[in-house]
Amino acid sequence: MTHKIFWSAPYQTELDTVITHLDGDQVQVADTIFFAFSGGQESDAGTLGGHPVLTAEKRDLSIVYTLPAGHGLQVGDAVKMNIDWERRYRLMRLHFAAEMVLQLVYQLRPGIERIGAHIAADKARVDFASETSLAPLFGEIEAATQRLVAAGLPIVTAFSDEQAGRRYWEVEGFARMACGGTHPRTTAEVGKIRLKRKNTGKGKERIEIMLDAGLQTA
Repeated sequence: MTHKIFWSAPYQTELDTVITHLDGDQVQVADTIFFAFSGGQESDAGTLGGHPVLTAEKRDLSIVYTLPAGHGLQVGDAVKMNIDWERRYRLMRLHFAAEMVLQLVYQLRPGIERIGAHIAADKARVDFASETSLAPLFGEIEAATQRLVAAGLPIVTAFSDEQAGRRYWEVEGFARMACGGTHPRTTAEVGKIRLKRKNTGKGKERIEIMLDAGLQTA
């Protein structure tokens, strides 16, 4: 099992860790700050032992990192891990922006089904099963998100089942949701968002979420 420090310390950008397993170019470490694609949130970018991480893959309770051929690392080597902070921070902000939008759609359209989601560093999206456009909800959603941002509410994250690696986030008075991604400390850090509707096929509605220019670093 890989000890996932990105859950307890999502603002940490450097870490000293140790190689625990090797299979050619695939490497595992004892502790990590490098998030691997999960729940629709893209992987971090960065380096391990001075080598660029090409892919990060979640496998059960461990994470496997693929490095370039000829990396030369061995089991037991002490290595430094670094992540691209600008990318991480945008992913955290867009992730929680998407979570807010999702919960608000649930509130405004009870019983609607989420059928997909993706969080990238430039924008996020949430897909719903719906025969009607969700665009008429955008005014209410954007106003509600801005109230949450202005309130600067703490985003609490914790384990619901530590042994199974199950996590959740909660904003008191707003919502609680199962989630194993990375999140900012408060709703204020999300900043202002913009929404765009995209119809992806019959019975499918997509809401794209972008960050307005402004807050860039924690």
